[in-house]
This record gives sequence, C-alpha cells and structure tokens, in this order.
Amino acid sequence: MSLQPLGMIAGTGFYDLEALDDARSETVETAYGPTPVTRGTWHGQPVAFVTRHGAGHKVPPHRVNYRAIIRALADLGVRDVIAVNVTGGIEPDLEAGEIVVLDDFLDFTRRRESTFHDGDGPEGVVHTDMTTAYDPALRRELLEAASSIEQPVLDGGVYVCFDGPRFESPAEIRLAALAGGTVAGMTGVPEVTLAVEAGLRYAALSLVVNPAAGVRPGEPITMDEISAVLTTGAPKVLAIIDELVHTRSVFASDEDDA
Repeated sequence: MSLQPLGMIAGTGFYDLEALDDARSETVETAYGPTPVTRGTWHGQPVAFVTRHGAGHKVPPHRVNYRAIIRALADLGVRDVIAVNVTGGIEPDLEAGEIVVLDDFLDFTRRRESTFHDGDGPEGVVHTDMTTAYDPALRRELLEAASSIEQPVLDGGVYVCFDGPRFESPAEIRLAALAGGTVAGMTGVPEVTLAVEAGLRYAALSLVVNPAAGVRPGEPITMDEISAVLTTGAPKVLAIIDELVHTRSVFASDEDDA
C-alpha cells in the first residue's frame, strides 16, 4: 500500500524530529525557491518535516518563505499537514505550557507574500474559502490523540499572527483580544491560508510559552522564560503527534490485513 507522507512544519524549539527513522535531508526546488526538507518514517509512516527558521534559527518569521514550504510539501505528495506554533497567551486564563488546537486565525501581518493566486496565472483571480482553514477532520485526529494519552488541550482557539520578529506591544495585544484572539504568534499566517489554497488539509497545535505583552502587567517577556517552557512543553506536543501517527499506522496495518 502506497502511503502519502504526513507533512510537519514547526518553528522555535522544534528543529529536528528524533522520532524519525531513516531520516535524510534534501532540498526541494519549487517555483518559489528551494526548501530544505527532512524525510523519514515515523511508526512506519512516511513523514516530510520542515523547520520554518532553518538550521540554527537563522530565518526570522517575516522572511520565512511560506510559499516555497507549502509548495514543496504538496509536490512531495503530502495531503495532511500538522503544524506546531509557539505562542503568547492573549486570554488571561491561559497558562504557560498549555496547548491549543487552533480553529481560526486573524492576520495582522503587513508585508508577506500571502497567496499563490497573484492573478497572473491561467486561473486568473481566485478567492479561496477560509471558513474551515483548520481542517475539522484533522483537528479531530489531534484531539483524539491528546485524549488517548490523557494530555489536556484546549479545543479551539484563534491564532493572531503578527510580523515579528519583535514581540507585540500591550496595545496590539489588547486590540487582538478585542477581536477575539486566543494566542499571538509570528508564523501561522500565511502558512495556513497557503495550505488551503494548495488543497492540503492543515491543523495546528499551539504551545503557549508566555503571557502576551501586557496580559500580566509587570511581567516582561524573556527568552529564558520561553526556553524553560519549551523544555517541558515540547515533549507534550510531540507526544500528541506521536499518538496520531501511531494510530494512523495501526489503521493502515488493519487495512492491509483486510
């Protein structure tokens, strides 16, 4: 049985996947530029993994080539993409270390190449529906995987994307809160919208690593704080994905035996 690879995209704190067997790195050439991809297997399932910021975290969020990443995964035969975002909590009740299974987004970016449809292709102007940009079926797989390993997650949340690389101001976070934002990050858009345009199913886990600016007055945002939360939180995120992949491998094995 030929299996479509599962796409994975991650950023800060997630620079490799130790779970991958037979991991090999390659560069995928696309019309939008080259993208380094690590390919291997996880519980026997093919996986294509991209780290947004590159080796050594050298690419800032506003300069990530999102179009090349999504195009590369699509060209490799990926249908489903699991993304991981490290975020600040906009909602006051969110604690560092909590995980959100996102279901909507707000785009507060200003200077990113955000579409495959520039109007100069044979398809002309295309307006893509984003009502369920985070695929409901793939989200359900993440929720079920988290439940299976008894890892608490928040079912649903709005990702608010800013350009970065600076952190947001308290006023910006207050504006995002008024608009219904749950978490703030710098990489989730246009990644999600490009995935939808490319016909991919996309879902994302958001690891909250700090209260966003001004949510708890007098508490500055520090990289030491973020790194400490990543140390304990990243394994929880990976455990959820591991369970999802394992469940898929069991299902695929049952299908082969049928």
